[in-house]
Amino acid sequence: MNKIDTKFLVKTAMIAAIYAVCTVAIAPLSFGAIQFRFSEILVLLAFLDKDYIPGLVLGCAIANLFSPLGLIDVFVGSFATFLSVYMISKSKSLFVASLWPTLNCVFVGAELYFITKMPFILTTLQVALGEFVVVTLIGFPVFKVLMNNERLTNLLKLK
Repeated sequence: MNKIDTKFLVKTAMIAAIYAVCTVAIAPLSFGAIQFRFSEILVLLAFLDKDYIPGLVLGCAIANLFSPLGLIDVFVGSFATFLSVYMISKSKSLFVASLWPTLNCVFVGAELYFITKMPFILTTLQVALGEFVVVTLIGFPVFKVLMNNERLTNLLKLK
């Protein structure tokens, strides 16, 4: 394995660990129909560099191992995160990028509907509200400020 591969693996592991620890540390706020998963702010890193995607998805999968919904949340939640960070990495606008996690809450809403039998629209809107607050209302302005610092932005890029 060459030096670049090792550097990528270490950064991926670090992002996964940070996401997972930040999520589990504030449980039960991180799980359920009404959730404010503050670690979700990290998904905007995919806007800066697509190489953050594996670490963010892995971090979500690890965090969801602790979900009260069980193993299904590892698969459904990680899929929703993958879809969100992939779309974030393809976005040209940070604001648009911040909306993808909210839109992809439909998958978590469906999961909650099938497991808890709570109304689909209600669960989807509850999860979407938490995502919107965390990623768009908090994460977007934070990343706007971070991206105004060229040195910091270059440091955050994994290349």
